[in-house]
Amino acid sequence: MKTMKKLALVSLMGVALAASAAALKTDPAKSTVSAVFKQMNVPVESKFKKYTVAIDYDAAKPDASKATVEVETASLDVGDADMNKEVAKKEWFNSAQFPKATFVSSSIKSAGAGKLNVTGKLTIKGKTADITFPLTVKADGGKQVFEGALPIKRLAYNIGEGEWKDTGMVADEVTIKFHVVAGQ
Repeated sequence: MKTMKKLALVSLMGVALAASAAALKTDPAKSTVSAVFKQMNVPVESKFKKYTVAIDYDAAKPDASKATVEVETASLDVGDADMNKEVAKKEWFNSAQFPKATFVSSSIKSAGAGKLNVTGKLTIKGKTADITFPLTVKADGGKQVFEGALPIKRLAYNIGEGEWKDTGMVADEVTIKFHVVAGQ
């Protein structure tokens, strides 16, 4: 009898955990991850072509949600094949040694209707920092749309070494923008 009660309790706990946040499937055709920066004081937006986003989200219980993002650093498309190769080199992303930049959430909190505050660890080029940023979420045709912008300083992650540390050519300020569409 005790075994049956334990089994029932474990089953209920499993159901409760599964119900706390639902794994959503990202729609890559409708989603984007990009980097916005200034080159010679001109704004440039470049998209990452390869990334994965894993989101467990329950609109009724956002505190139970979690997210993980992996971006292939060599997939940044700055609009020129030679420059794409350049940003993968050691001075920039060093994609051979650090092929992915990652974000793993540690906390997702409601900040009002359709708004969340996300905290977690961002790792780029072997450097990890704790970050917090706002995120909006809205339902759209049975899917969830997550949008946000995360400002970073590229030099804090050693993106742009040697002569590229000079921020006169490429600004230190970079905004990582994302638009993620995901559903069941």
